[in-house]
Amino acid sequence: MKKFFGILLALAMVLSLAACGGNGGNDTPATNDNPPASADAAQPSGGSASGTFKIGGIGPLTGGAAIYGNAAMNGAKIAVDEINALNSGVTLEFQAEDDQHTPDISVNAYNTLMDWGMQVLVGCVTTGPCIAVAAETYNDRVFTLTPSASSTDVISGKDNTFQVCFTDPNQGTGSADYISENMSGAKVAIIYKNDDAYSQGIRDTFVAEAASKGLEIVSETTFNESTKTEFSVQLTAAKSAGADLIFLPMYYEPASVILTQADQMGYAPTFFGVDGMDGILTQPGFNTQLAEGVMLLTPFSADATDERTQSFVSKYNELYGETPNQFAADGYDAVYIVYEALQAAGCSGDMSAGEICEAIISVMPTISVDGLTGQGMTWSSTGEVSKAPMAVVIKDGVYVTP
Repeated sequence: MKKFFGILLALAMVLSLAACGGNGGNDTPATNDNPPASADAAQPSGGSASGTFKIGGIGPLTGGAAIYGNAAMNGAKIAVDEINALNSGVTLEFQAEDDQHTPDISVNAYNTLMDWGMQVLVGCVTTGPCIAVAAETYNDRVFTLTPSASSTDVISGKDNTFQVCFTDPNQGTGSADYISENMSGAKVAIIYKNDDAYSQGIRDTFVAEAASKGLEIVSETTFNESTKTEFSVQLTAAKSAGADLIFLPMYYEPASVILTQADQMGYAPTFFGVDGMDGILTQPGFNTQLAEGVMLLTPFSADATDERTQSFVSKYNELYGETPNQFAADGYDAVYIVYEALQAAGCSGDMSAGEICEAIISVMPTISVDGLTGQGMTWSSTGEVSKAPMAVVIKDGVYVTP
């Protein structure tokens, strides 16, 4: 049985805001005590947009990462429907394309959306494809808001790309801080994916912060895309080193394999993950009992009791037959952020993608958005969002806030 964390993590990760301009783009969080962006509360804070806007979405709708992409696009569709019901003078058309979590396919998906007439991109969902597509949108001057790609490589040098989720450095630093403060004396092992910018980025800042906090890292091993189904060497190394906590900066698919193989070898450390592990409970064929007590950082919890979260969860369940994860909330928030930015910039539907891009860039550092994943989200001119992640624990097969 995995150890159960009974402590709620509230990590305030406030990023300093820079003046309008520069190159970049990033995130924003939310607390669940206050309502997020919804049809009843998402009135524009200033400006007046009008007309019909074509919003594109890109994510893995098939393949191993499809849980992420479908959730984000489903959440985005709910937001689009809510905004269109506001009768605010703005109508959103939304089209989602599948990138199968593959950069080349993602660029093809982007080209398909451009042929459709896309004016703003909500995407991509995962980091690798987003890095590839962000280079295209920068050259074409298309405003880009990624719901969930968190690597700083996505926004670096690109003034038109912004993020909804908190960045990889924040996740690594926050995870090390939490373990240091709440698990004094833990012997930590790290398993990370060395050919993935998301996993590598979180690992790098975790290690740096762990050193400054005096955390004891007793084992550090890696894997790559071709070895993501066999972890006996990594787990044996961690067990032999006496690790009682394993930090997993990765997506849910390899994490589910690690939990399964650890159980098979009778090894039961505490597992501590990050936002990419959200979705492990719906991984096909995975025994969710093996995730009991696993903790992960996330900006969203479906069991929050505020009215707006519960309204979203209810709609999502009704439409898609399951409880939404963080990526669904990210996609939902992304569309509302675009809507608020269009309003603040006073955009009209007959503007070109390039004109809309420059207009939104100028207002992004000035707006504040209440969302499902963050209350009072703001952005630096480099695209980074200011918001705080929290921790959830898997208990009895569901995510709970302890």
